[in-house]
Amino acid sequence: MERCFYALDHERVRFRDTTGRCSVASMGAGALGIGVCVLAAPEIALGAVVVAGVVVVGFAISEALEAYEKRGRPQVRPPPTPPVPEARPVPETRPVPEARPVAETKPVTQEPERKRRPKPEPQGEDRPPPLPPEPTDRERDRKCEAIPVPHSGGNKAHNRCADWYPPNRWPGKDAHVDGKNFDALQVGVRVLWELKVEYFDEYSDFLKGITVKKEVKEFRAYRATALACGYTFKVGVISEAHKAALLDEDDSFDIVVTGCK
Repeated sequence: MERCFYALDHERVRFRDTTGRCSVASMGAGALGIGVCVLAAPEIALGAVVVAGVVVVGFAISEALEAYEKRGRPQVRPPPTPPVPEARPVPETRPVPEARPVAETKPVTQEPERKRRPKPEPQGEDRPPPLPPEPTDRERDRKCEAIPVPHSGGNKAHNRCADWYPPNRWPGKDAHVDGKNFDALQVGVRVLWELKVEYFDEYSDFLKGITVKKEVKEFRAYRATALACGYTFKVGVISEAHKAALLDEDDSFDIVVTGCK
């Protein structure tokens, strides 16, 4: 019953509380919590499931209740399900068997029942993970709106460069766009900037290699956010050597030498 409750045709199933222990048993089978209440104690379930009309899954419920009763807890049985008439034996000379005329109590065939009822959704681990809802245009616009926030870095030379070079629309502020803080939003245009003010030329070759790979990975993430929100993305550095090293790693970036000190 726990496995099949969701698949029942709730319009054809009613619960009758024979013990008075289920306060919502008189409600429709689709009421929230009715399955939990009836299944909480098997002795309540015995005699409580009434199938109005013949439903294929009703036979399995009836057999399960009878098996439980035989294990030592006699209760009122649900009304017995009328047997399905067997087909008349067919002579071997007939390629297609002919069925005996069907009595009025013949169960509804599974095919119409399947067509009438929606296919039950998988439960537990078989249920596919739900897809995230698509963001609306209003939500996307709100995420992509540039918001001024205080500079996140404590490097004064870096902050001065970010305010002076592009120049920054909000001096002293970063531009927060869709979860990322860009060093500057250029005045008058939709261009977001990331700037590096470091003594790259004096680094060892080993440190240069590490720095370039780290910064290119960072720039790719920032550029993806900027482009998704309709901005152009640019990078500023203070030396030609730094610019050349970054372009050797990824020449798809727009990199300029700022001249900042």
